[in-house]
Amino acid sequence: MPQAYIAGPLFNEGERWFDEQIERVAAEAGFMTFLPHRDGKEGKIKNESNIPAIFAEDVAAIDRADIVIANLNGITTDDGTSWELGYAYAKGKHLVGIYTDWRLQFKYQVVNIMLECSLNKLVRSLDELRVYLQDKA
Repeated sequence: MPQAYIAGPLFNEGERWFDEQIERVAAEAGFMTFLPHRDGKEGKIKNESNIPAIFAEDVAAIDRADIVIANLNGITTDDGTSWELGYAYAKGKHLVGIYTDWRLQFKYQVVNIMLECSLNKLVRSLDELRVYLQDKA
């Protein structure tokens, strides 16, 4: 079964809820998923001793993934999500961004150009993501 890493901000209930909606769409499409705040140490209380373990766990999950699906919503994309996408791009992973926000950064681009041009696909809704993933698993 192909694996999907779900990247996105996870610092409040709304962000985690939307990441979970992305995860649900990926799972329904046939992917085994890794959602950091649910499946890893990311959602647990951080202290000085476990931060390196969180980093290592997330990097290993990206390494195992066939696809990275990233929540890009917000005026600017979450910096951790941006790093995860850059790392996954360097590893040759299939990258999908989802941006449902109405705000655009620039007239001819949806998100930062370095992120947007790294993506294999940018979708604008969960429904569009569902359709895109149908033949990817």
